[in-house]
Amino acid sequence: MMADETQLKRDLWKRMASSPFLMIGLTETGQHSEPLTAQLDEDQIDTIWFFIGKDNRLAKGGKAMAQFVSKGHDYFACLSGSAKVHNDFAMIEKLWSRQVEAWFPGGKDDPNLALLRFDIDSAELWEADMSISGKVKMLFGAKINPSEEGSHAKVGTTAG
Repeated sequence: MMADETQLKRDLWKRMASSPFLMIGLTETGQHSEPLTAQLDEDQIDTIWFFIGKDNRLAKGGKAMAQFVSKGHDYFACLSGSAKVHNDFAMIEKLWSRQVEAWFPGGKDDPNLALLRFDIDSAELWEADMSISGKVKMLFGAKINPSEEGSHAKVGTTAG
């Protein structure tokens, strides 16, 4: 089945908006990824923001990889790119919320606050919009035909 890349990309941003949790880690350090809450800015394509502590292992920046699984476990993404602290006060102001404030009691001027910018270079996206016949076969352990599986795409940008 040929993947509709544009639809897969649109679905990524829509699904991240409803469940903005990703596992992200620096690829060159050998350290494990950690869960962070994505801050999405609809004006910026291929960039995801995260509020972190300055003492967080991601603060040193570098090549990074993030994984996303949708709330319904039917959409998956692996995002590759680079991460760096980018304490742009205008972006901090734009992305700030009560949820973020709960982690940083000093507010936008908290001495430990850092805004991590993750720029996506490439992505691999999977959507398991399996057909009804595929779901029934899966229940009974039968072989699933490729036409019943879903969509998959490797993309250089997550822009729709």
